[in-house]
Amino acid sequence: MRYVSTRGSAPELGFADVLLAGLATDGGLYVPERWPQLAASSAVTYVERAVEVMLPFVEPDLDELTLTQLCTEAYATFRHPAVVPLVQIEHHQWVQELFHGPTLAFKDVALQLVGRMFDHVLAERGRRVTIVGATSGDTGSAAIDGVAGCEHVDIVILYPLGRTSDVQRRQMTTVDQPNAHAVAVEGTFDDCQDLVKAMFNDVDFRERNQLSAVNSINWARVMAQTVYYVTAAETFADPVTFSVPTGNFGNVLAGWIAREMGAPIRDFIVASNTNDILSRFVNDGDMTTRDVVPTLSPSMDIQVSSNFERLLFEMNGRDGGLTAEQLTRFRVTGHLAVEPDQRDRFVTGHFRAASFDDDATVTEISRIHRETGMLLDPHSATGTAAAALLTGLDGPDHPIVTMATAHPAKFPEAVERATGVRPALPEHLADLFDRPERTETVANDLAAVQALVERLTRP
Repeated sequence: MRYVSTRGSAPELGFADVLLAGLATDGGLYVPERWPQLAASSAVTYVERAVEVMLPFVEPDLDELTLTQLCTEAYATFRHPAVVPLVQIEHHQWVQELFHGPTLAFKDVALQLVGRMFDHVLAERGRRVTIVGATSGDTGSAAIDGVAGCEHVDIVILYPLGRTSDVQRRQMTTVDQPNAHAVAVEGTFDDCQDLVKAMFNDVDFRERNQLSAVNSINWARVMAQTVYYVTAAETFADPVTFSVPTGNFGNVLAGWIAREMGAPIRDFIVASNTNDILSRFVNDGDMTTRDVVPTLSPSMDIQVSSNFERLLFEMNGRDGGLTAEQLTRFRVTGHLAVEPDQRDRFVTGHFRAASFDDDATVTEISRIHRETGMLLDPHSATGTAAAALLTGLDGPDHPIVTMATAHPAKFPEAVERATGVRPALPEHLADLFDRPERTETVANDLAAVQALVERLTRP
């Protein structure tokens, strides 16, 4: 498999080079040159199906035996034997629990594997890299956990000061590994994301520090997430609708790719909070940035959704030049212009969307708990609320699966406000608030951030 950039001018690469590069040299995101089709499966376990789904993307750089070993090690860290179990909550409604990994968020599904892929490839090449990433809450802790202690990786994660939950922050700042660093930026997640992209686009800085990325600009992240859509869809006799809490668009994009590969998926519901740029695009064709509003679901407090670029590339018939032009204008004007007929081909019949403010989110957490006994975090609750709104509480005559993207204990205040029950952290994190924190704060300034990255990662 070869990979091309969404902006058309970076060289084609194989999987291992795409893994280490993260962002393409032209500022674009890597995508496969084609979407492989799912073959008939003999898999019994999640690991076996994961290997079948991902092998066409990674060969010849990783062979089947190596991929199997890496997947086995990665998913052994999950607390549930099914890795990502399905739980029925209504007649036609299910929740897929993606939060049984070490940091209690869906990001673990990809990052426990991607961290091991990094160490394997770097060991083969005798190289060391510095991973820089931005997080709105969950990616940072999952990325740090995935590579903490890796011999060939330093990692620096930027997070927006005061805009993550206490649990999310502490999962980053209490990791006691010399190669792991959490940095609070005086700004929003979009500011953090812009700083990361600017560091990658500074060619001298990028090469001098051997930069790499593990957030969802890295193709390997999206690739690993396609697997749970495949396994969930193959559980049912009828094609599935997935309702996905969505901020940076990577999770729902992985589902779209799974459907392109042949998974029996009907359509997707995009669930947002007050920061509803993706819902506005799906429903009204309006992708105009607004100020980021802090909410109870901070991982979706985003206005510039990086992974939307991959779908835009497909909308443009894989025209990288056109995609680059549109995104340059978007950065300048805050408005992304997509032709209505072009948008309709990719949205109508494929995506629906709804958004919910904090009050509606609390109401939904309360409803689900009252009717099923289940505790949902605020992100997952936007997903079940959107599924209920757009399909009816009884649902149509086909399955609806909502992606539960975080453990409720990551957001105990919101869950307790809605239900009166304060969810406890799992045993392995029970002492999280007793652990010492280790973090630094930096201004929203590229030069200051670059100087800090070099200070933290230089021997």
